[in-house]
Amino acid sequence: MSGLAPVYPLYALLFLDTGLSQAEVSGLFAVWSLTGLLAEVPTGVLADRWSRRGALVLAGVLEAAGFVLWTVAPGLPGFAAGFVVWGIGGALVSGAGEALVYDGLAAVGAEAFYVRVSGAITATELLVQVPTAVLAGVLVEAGGYALVGWASVGLCLAAAALATRFPEPPRTDDDEPDVPLRTAVATVLRRPGVLLAVAAVALLGSLDAVEEYFPVMARDRGVPTEVVPAAVLVVALAGAAGAALAGRAARLPSRALPALLLASAVLLGAGALSDRPAAVAAVALSYGLYLAVLVVGEARLQEQLPAAVRATVTSVAGLGVELGALLVFAAWALDGALAVAVLFAAVVPVTWAAFRPTPVRR
Repeated sequence: MSGLAPVYPLYALLFLDTGLSQAEVSGLFAVWSLTGLLAEVPTGVLADRWSRRGALVLAGVLEAAGFVLWTVAPGLPGFAAGFVVWGIGGALVSGAGEALVYDGLAAVGAEAFYVRVSGAITATELLVQVPTAVLAGVLVEAGGYALVGWASVGLCLAAAALATRFPEPPRTDDDEPDVPLRTAVATVLRRPGVLLAVAAVALLGSLDAVEEYFPVMARDRGVPTEVVPAAVLVVALAGAAGAALAGRAARLPSRALPALLLASAVLLGAGALSDRPAAVAAVALSYGLYLAVLVVGEARLQEQLPAAVRATVTSVAGLGVELGALLVFAAWALDGALAVAVLFAAVVPVTWAAFRPTPVRR
């Protein structure tokens, strides 16, 4: 939902223009991730036990509240408080969203299409940044960051209202575990290959934290502030293309996934080493390849999970995403995008191990 907010392509610049240092900005991102880390599994349990649709509605309301804090109290304390509220809202989405979509498809016997649907959803989330980027540029020129903030609040509340209309498959007796939920999750994680798949998806998902730095990367390479939303949009469009092609990527040999991720790491490193605006093109290609791998990995994890604990186990992976994001933030503080590119390359072996073909026993 936050991707709809016009503050999204500008908030890193908002922090810097308010007077925060690069280290303080990374610290805010760490607060965001730590909040998600603590809230991730409890919100997944809430979605499984209460309502996945309800979790999405509540998430939109909380994200709106976070942007209110940023707008009425700009400064380190207000930004940190906003990230705490937003972090809880994001945690509500991470497990419930995938579970709602997968079980909705399973209810009509169409779960095999999940990777394509998930890719389309991810692509749409990125494509919506086209009007968002245009709107952000117009609003910041017309009324500064305050107008951008209030518009973001309104759009998040509208998204929450729309989420109340999402269909949610009715629960059946088979959807209710006959053992305590914690035991059921532990049992699932002990299944062969599931724990490794959870770890791979967690590490892959954590790399998406680099998105927070795309505006900074663009401006550091000479892109004017008023053009930064458009530059970030180029990266988002490439990501949308990669996500939309995830269905085709899923049909490639398993060894293709780590190869695509390695290519993404190389391109990101190339963009980091350049000090010209053209570096944005390399970053865009890197992001497109990365999202194709991420969507396929997330789909393969969902295929292995039972409905009763789907949101909770997905939230366990989300917990790993938040932990891994801390590494991304630390890498950026250490050596910017080049250090993050090294992290991309480090995840390649895990991706290979998790999604390689299982040998057939004779």
